[in-house]
Amino acid sequence: MGITKTEIFSAEQNRLAVMLKAIAHPARIAILQEIIKSKACICGDLVEELGLAQATISQHLKELKNAGLIQGTIEGVSICYCIHPENWKQLEKELGDFFSSYRGTAGCC
Repeated sequence: MGITKTEIFSAEQNRLAVMLKAIAHPARIAILQEIIKSKACICGDLVEELGLAQATISQHLKELKNAGLIQGTIEGVSICYCIHPENWKQLEKELGDFFSSYRGTAGCC
């Protein structure tokens, strides 16, 4: 597969693609759902909730954090994660704008 020419796309397009790529895995969707459902930071409860190995969950958390969807704080020997509110709101806005930009066309295809 060739190299993606990210420089020819806008910063918004690249940011949205990074976030959507991070979300595009069922384990990451489940992690985000658990964080949202808890309405608090999660500090390690995900292993029991999701049935995945700690190393697997850690890798998925790293991807979500690198994409800016979650943030983490160190508490003792563990890292607690929660939704990154500003980036989450931005993703919600960008996806809303993206989906609402299509108005449909009569007689197309």
